[in-house]
Amino acid sequence: MMSTSARLLRLVSLLSARPSWTAGELAERMEVTERTVRRDIARLRELGYGVDSDPGPWGGYRLGRGTRLPPISLDDEEALAVAVGLREAASGGALGGDQAALSALFKLRQVLPRRIAERLGEMDTAFVRLPGNGERQVAARTLFDLATACRAAERVRLTYRDGEGRTTVRDADPYRLVHTGRRWYLVARDVARGAWRTFRADRVLATAGTGIPAEYGDPPDPAGLVSRNTALRGYPCTAVVRLPLPMAEALRIVPPSIGTHREDGKEATVVEVGGADPDGLARYLLGLGTPLRVLSPDDVREALVRRARELSALNGPPDGA
Repeated sequence: MMSTSARLLRLVSLLSARPSWTAGELAERMEVTERTVRRDIARLRELGYGVDSDPGPWGGYRLGRGTRLPPISLDDEEALAVAVGLREAASGGALGGDQAALSALFKLRQVLPRRIAERLGEMDTAFVRLPGNGERQVAARTLFDLATACRAAERVRLTYRDGEGRTTVRDADPYRLVHTGRRWYLVARDVARGAWRTFRADRVLATAGTGIPAEYGDPPDPAGLVSRNTALRGYPCTAVVRLPLPMAEALRIVPPSIGTHREDGKEATVVEVGGADPDGLARYLLGLGTPLRVLSPDDVREALVRRARELSALNGPPDGA
């Protein structure tokens, strides 16, 4: 005799197989009484499955929409297909920065039977991606390992290759994963330096658990830290400007990957952007097509005024007018 849980899973599988079943048909397939079928249908409804029924001797049961997402029974091929789809969505950033695909992949891989997990691993080694933009792609396994470390709040040992190709091994306290729309970043506390850092996930070569609990202290805003580091890192010149726009509009004009933002009242936003030199920053600011005031530095303000005057002179009244 099947246990209650096994019987419920069998019932869900049958209801999913065709549009409608009578109580008698379900009872015959499951080798139970119609009373047991009705009792199991009630239990499924309590779990969140939407099981609709039609009254009368010829009525039947059919699987409809539930009130919440219930447990789902998948066979081997279905589970593998879902895992592959989630892995591709997570590594490709198809769902943007909400990390939904990565979170779902993390939960699914925790409960995958060994035979399916091994098949997924085989596919990981066989797949070859050809990035359209020429950028390195982060391995799904790396994202899974980093997400696991963040969730467990366990110190990890990262083998990391920086932008200049140097490989180092360092201990880090992982906190959050942030997706910018182009790349994944790990926000973690660098143990040796005692400072919060951002690590590009595609440059993480290996991770290893240490068994030591992570120490966070006062963690930063993960998105803000990534935004500051990606927007301003490596630029020899930065400028602080005030836009007479609410934060939402300022973010639309200057994306967080380009500059850092802070509110200056409800109707203005202060933005910091980086560039190669004052003249290049002046050209960029003019191209925003919105009123703004350069708060600092003076050489960027002067370059902006100079270029504005040049444009004004070139677009003045025609000679003799």
